[in-house]
Amino acid sequence: MAASVFLHHVVGDLTLGKPELVEFHESETVEAAIRAIGDCSEGAVAVWRKRAAVHQHLGHQQQLQPPSPAQSAEEPRVARFVGMLSSVDVVAFLARTGDHERALRTPVSEVVTPDSSLLKEVDPGTRLIDALEMMKQGVRRLLVRKSVAWRGMSKRFSILYNGKWLKNQDPSSVTGSGSSHPSFSSRENIKFCCLSREDVVRFLIGRLGALAPLPLSPISALGAISAHYAQINASSPALECSRKIPQDPCVVAVVETNPDGAHKIIGEISAYKLQKCDYLAAAWGIANCSAGQFILGFEDNTTMLGSRLDFAPSSPQEDGGAGVASRSKRFSSRSIGFFSGQVNPLSVGGLRSMYRGRSTPLMCKNTSSLAAVMAQMLSHRATHVWVTDANSDDALVGIVCYTDILNAVTRNPSATASSSSS
Repeated sequence: MAASVFLHHVVGDLTLGKPELVEFHESETVEAAIRAIGDCSEGAVAVWRKRAAVHQHLGHQQQLQPPSPAQSAEEPRVARFVGMLSSVDVVAFLARTGDHERALRTPVSEVVTPDSSLLKEVDPGTRLIDALEMMKQGVRRLLVRKSVAWRGMSKRFSILYNGKWLKNQDPSSVTGSGSSHPSFSSRENIKFCCLSREDVVRFLIGRLGALAPLPLSPISALGAISAHYAQINASSPALECSRKIPQDPCVVAVVETNPDGAHKIIGEISAYKLQKCDYLAAAWGIANCSAGQFILGFEDNTTMLGSRLDFAPSSPQEDGGAGVASRSKRFSSRSIGFFSGQVNPLSVGGLRSMYRGRSTPLMCKNTSSLAAVMAQMLSHRATHVWVTDANSDDALVGIVCYTDILNAVTRNPSATASSSSS
């Protein structure tokens, strides 16, 4: 049954209702990036070069003259993709920069890490199984041509595209077959949309019946739990996370060590948690607090080591709710945006019972079903869920992220067999 979902659906089926791509250019400022990240999935925004910039870049590399206007229209959009900029990247950058006013005006090109492999351009007729394989290899966005005439393909004929079998089609190929589907970038007015891994998982959860019995199986039985994750001790400086945090998933677990040696998760520092926070307040906390103190926050009337936690962002401009602080205030749980409960965490050992609200990490048991974990991630728009041992309260055993879910649903023997025989 699972094979039918992957072989009888194509990428175009996931683009229905998706808005047209609006590019965020590398010449924009960090302050503009903060606003853009708040509206993006996975707590990260795709960064692009402007059309003229890519011509200059290519011309410099190939020692060629800038292309003519006729050639300019032929430049593929995917060639202008730079990389992904996450909320963690921005907070870490602000934490390392003393002059916040200057940091907010810094072009995004000086902050984003270039990585063109995170995006692939695909044809709307690409099989879903091929799109999943790309995402399992690290692709985080699929660039798909958007057409007002697209109505999706029927299940019966979705393994056919433009009258030809897709069996030998290169999954990474972006060219359509036949004259009725020209090259994506042959016209300037071609519109695109972007699909994220969240879009794919949301599509799959609407078809749980076709995926049976996988959705009701425990994640431990499906091999969906990854033991490879970044972690930092609660007593360590929060700034260390900027050197430890991976790009996917963009998260570091903040842990305490139990007497038996097991790790107990008390929170996390992640793109998901920082996506809609006060970035300047978070940057101050990252630079000056321990990891445990940062994730729990401090109330305005709380002292640490006998002194007030004052910080004074130097940006003089008001920010209409975009998350950038504009006046002097004390570092607190409310300023970061984690929670507003009354706490007084004066020691790391007392942290474990105090986290609540937005600072609480999403957790499940290793006996939880795949469907439950998928629903948990999508309802919170999270990129991951932490997994604890069902027989030992809060003992951290791993993490489930988008890639783990895609691996689990495509590891089904019938799906794999059908895919290879197509």
